Amino acid sequence: MSFTFIHAADIHLDSPLKGLEKYEGAPVEEIRNATREAFHNLVNLAIERNVSFLVIAGDLYDGDWKDYNTGLFFVNQMTRLQKEGIKVYLIRGNHDAQSLITKELKLPDNVIEFSVNHPTTEVDEELMVAVHGQGFASRSVTDNLAKEYPQKLDGYLNIGILHTSATGREGHENYAPCTVEELGAKGYDYWALGHIHLREVVFNQNPVILFPGNIQGRHIRETGDKGCTIVHVKDGHIDSYEHQSLDVLRWEICDIDASLSETIEDVIEDARIRLEQLQQKADGRFLAVRFHITGSSKVHQQLIVDKEHVLNNLRSMSFEMGDVWIEKVKIKTTRLLDMDNLQEQHTPVATILEFLKNVMDDDDLVQSLLEEFNDIHNALPYELKNGEDGFNFTDPSMIKTRLKEVEDIILHHIQTKAGV
Repeated sequence: MSFTFIHAADIHLDSPLKGLEKYEGAPVEEIRNATREAFHNLVNLAIERNVSFLVIAGDLYDGDWKDYNTGLFFVNQMTRLQKEGIKVYLIRGNHDAQSLITKELKLPDNVIEFSVNHPTTEVDEELMVAVHGQGFASRSVTDNLAKEYPQKLDGYLNIGILHTSATGREGHENYAPCTVEELGAKGYDYWALGHIHLREVVFNQNPVILFPGNIQGRHIRETGDKGCTIVHVKDGHIDSYEHQSLDVLRWEICDIDASLSETIEDVIEDARIRLEQLQQKADGRFLAVRFHITGSSKVHQQLIVDKEHVLNNLRSMSFEMGDVWIEKVKIKTTRLLDMDNLQEQHTPVATILEFLKNVMDDDDLVQSLLEEFNDIHNALPYELKNGEDGFNFTDPSMIKTRLKEVEDIILHHIQTKAGV
């Protein structure tokens, strides 16, 4: 017998926006609706491919989200699958454990939700499949849940569903930790994992252990192609599996090397070429891009001083292209000037540069500056203190970054005056 199933995870339906409204031209509605549209694509795919069942390995919802329209949307999509005879195997992840919707809405009969108290097994005698799973009972589960999963059922294709960080992944809390060896010891054919938002094949056969990633990127830390995994079963064994894109809006970080740029216009032109390449790769999806401009460059100081000019030109370019939004431009270039030579000239400017360097190198002095700025920090509104570009006067690295920017502005004026 041959059949197909889909493994998805980390849906985060209606994940709330955080501060996007403050960005000029931000596609607020596109981002707000993206997780729903991607989930709709998932259900469409299941129906079009005539899959036997869908596995959702946790984090269907996004925390203590009280809007029942989110839950009703999910029920509606599950009803579509029910009409097609498609089962859904579901476990709660760390975000679902907080959700009131998860606990109070009645789901259609085709949705099988596993216990949060102990591992349980669901057997499909027609397909000869045994599905094992356990959800999260609370927001933070640090126990090794996999350890209590049962051994395989002989004569069945065995699938384990687990929301876990496995051996730990950067940027993710260490929930339900386990090792590849522990998972392999259960004798299952396939481990459908969730929690890690980046697609990763942990082990490629006997058993297949896989994170499909989330189905829709929600911010700039979730870049690239997002979707699910389609798994093909033949004669009681995993025959093959493949990634399928589902996202409707794609986030990308675009690196621009300004090492050979003679002018800011050169940088902007290089950015235009890369943006066109990314748009083609996005295949009709809305594109949200952050530029990182890097390299040791003669236009370094000018980029620092005229950052708004660069940003506005890139955003204007994106408007012309359509379905592209420039989320941010980060200037990460370095200067070409000989700092040692400048400081040896004993000019007033050299004295200022030396002072700035001494402050940046002296952690105690930086700390004393933070204390001086304490009243200013307390007076600033929340939105100016937080985020990557916020003025957080409790953070020593912020002070050093701002002093570096002052240094760059001074050096830019030196270059301009000298005609460098």
